[in-house]
Amino acid sequence: MRKAAPHYPEILERAERLVPTLAARARETEALRRIPDETIADLRASGLFRILQPKRVGGAELPYDALVRVTAILARGCGSTAWVYGNLANHDFMLAMWPAEAQKQVWSESSDQLIGSALMFPPGRATKVAGGYRLTGRWKFSSGIDACTWIMLGGIASADGELPDYRVFLVPQGEYDTIDTWHAAGLRGTGSKDVLVSDIFIPEHLTLAVADMKGCGAPGAALNPGPLYRLPVFDMFPYVVAATALGLAQGAVAFFIEETRHRVTSYTTTLMSDHSTTQLRLGEAASAVEAAELLLLANCQAAMAAAVASRVPGIDEKIRLRRDGAYAAKLCTHAVDLLFEAGGGEFLYEEKPMQRFFRDVHAAQSHYALTWDVAAAAAGKFMLGISPDIATL
Repeated sequence: MRKAAPHYPEILERAERLVPTLAARARETEALRRIPDETIADLRASGLFRILQPKRVGGAELPYDALVRVTAILARGCGSTAWVYGNLANHDFMLAMWPAEAQKQVWSESSDQLIGSALMFPPGRATKVAGGYRLTGRWKFSSGIDACTWIMLGGIASADGELPDYRVFLVPQGEYDTIDTWHAAGLRGTGSKDVLVSDIFIPEHLTLAVADMKGCGAPGAALNPGPLYRLPVFDMFPYVVAATALGLAQGAVAFFIEETRHRVTSYTTTLMSDHSTTQLRLGEAASAVEAAELLLLANCQAAMAAAVASRVPGIDEKIRLRRDGAYAAKLCTHAVDLLFEAGGGEFLYEEKPMQRFFRDVHAAQSHYALTWDVAAAAAGKFMLGISPDIATL
């Protein structure tokens, strides 16, 4: 008999209990440049990876805001771990949209398998053949791939006289190679390696058109009719990665308060907490972080409400979802910057988590989904009545 998945409050408690362990391993994680095996085992044992997985295969099938909350909690301990966690947990949500045969192929072997991704489309070149596609390409930034047995790869299939067909391809371990390129300034422990495939055959059932992932139209709905799987995948993705930025900023605020409360400055022998500039920066940073959290959670809940009503968000709503996700990350980065600058030279030491919060939040915001100039420009373009040219919208 399958063990019942934990309820939402228990999931949050399990995440909180992991924070001290993740913080203690943070420097080791950076040195490894990937998530330690012990951490992957802890996340598996906690059931956290499966919070968006369908109940029918033992998942918790929680609302989408759960991913934001859990990822943010974990990021207070280790940003790299949270980044990998959020991405891998989100792939169970995505797999539930695939054809039934694909879901069976992955989850019948083990419903606890981990799936990585590299969801850039131009690097993947696909050709339609009998029964499926042939795929070739090299992708960057496949976070957490070392722990995975499958990967989702973006690609563009084209044929003479036809429009480009944006698709996601599900590829098993053994048919792709990883290339260790991940020597990075921030999120060092994510193991975000390159992935290479060379002219491999992908059966039709292991591919999914981007058009089927835009809300309420996925073939997997027959098996997984819950509202969670009616969400538009790519419009929700900023919330996957912005959640790490949120947790990093929350961790930075908590650390700053504890570190600064009784700290005496090196040159003036005054309490740092007595400085009005310290107080002002902390107040502004805390406000920015709380505003980001409210924005991320409210938008996730609004998207879920639309999914419950089987309503696909309009283009205006989708663009706003993307814009707001990026803006929340911008607020979090600003908050960390305020505190990092306020701390002076003390925060440069490697044993101080603030330098890692600073590096990691900037690395997080560099993700395409969180690049403010891109998201804001797309929103402004639409507001001016210019049709957006975004294949995944």
